[in-house]
Amino acid sequence: MITNPGTFLLLVLAGVGAGLTGATAGLASLVSYPALLAAGLPPVTANVTNTVAMLGTTAGAAAGARPELAGQRRQIVPLCVITTVGGAGGGLVLLLTPSDAFTAIVPWLIGGASIVLIAGPRLRRLAEGAEHHGLSPATAVAAFFIGVYGGYFGAAAGVLMLALLVSVWSQPLARTNAAKNLVTGSANLLAAIVFAFTGKVVWVAALAVCLGSLAGSWLGSNLVRRLPATPLRIGIGIAGLGLAAVLAFS
Repeated sequence: MITNPGTFLLLVLAGVGAGLTGATAGLASLVSYPALLAAGLPPVTANVTNTVAMLGTTAGAAAGARPELAGQRRQIVPLCVITTVGGAGGGLVLLLTPSDAFTAIVPWLIGGASIVLIAGPRLRRLAEGAEHHGLSPATAVAAFFIGVYGGYFGAAAGVLMLALLVSVWSQPLARTNAAKNLVTGSANLLAAIVFAFTGKVVWVAALAVCLGSLAGSWLGSNLVRRLPATPLRIGIGIAGLGLAAVLAFS
């Protein structure tokens, strides 16, 4: 389906945009998934190809956010394990079941997460009395289901995860955002491995988007470091609400 260098280049550029928006806002698939559809891939093929390609976003974001990731291993590793298992489950659900019922609730998930993200500091203040020194059961369960969603469809999974982490962690947004990129990327990992053996991945398209997203996510991670936290958080929330509205009406 990717028959000429021009289409390949456009997918690389879409990957740059996806990596940039993914590392800063958790909305990578808002750019890459429509680009794959425009390149002629059917929806399910575009979805699985996109999941594989987004591994580049995780790698680039991690490389660009090493200062923010320092000292977070103890809280990130358990979440990565949980979302990896969830992502594998979500990938299997995508391959084995019809998508209509699940995708019907996607706009509500994204919209709700966007509202939680905007209200995150207020929610965290309300929960401060119950601050956990580790991973609470409620956070673990929520992270697992975000992992399932990430492996199944993935659009705005980063917004869902960022909303969760902002509401339970007291630390600068740039550090939480860096953790979010790794945790949601883990949800993609086993799902991508599952998809790689289905024969549905268009590897040329996945390579193009992956190359672009690697560069874009590195740039995005450096950009987050320099942006003011509150306007960025509100901007991501508003963008998530816009995506929810688009998906609801499409």
